[in-house]
Amino acid sequence: MQTPHGPGAFVAHTGTDVYGPGKVIGVDGIHRRVRFTHFVATIRADDLRPASPRETREIQEWLRAKRQRYGGEW
Repeated sequence: MQTPHGPGAFVAHTGTDVYGPGKVIGVDGIHRRVRFTHFVATIRADDLRPASPRETREIQEWLRAKRQRYGGEW
């Protein structure tokens, strides 16, 4: 069985848009560590959905800007 929302997946929260889109940076059982635009959070995989194309572009652009400004992995 494939792990839903594996590392590198672009996701959004199913119940709120307050988190904005994010990128999965880790998997621990039923939980996903997600890099959102303002913080990192551990969220249950069931509470995530695939990001829309617009949300994916938004987080990709945000990550690209952070890499250019600060270097390293975001």
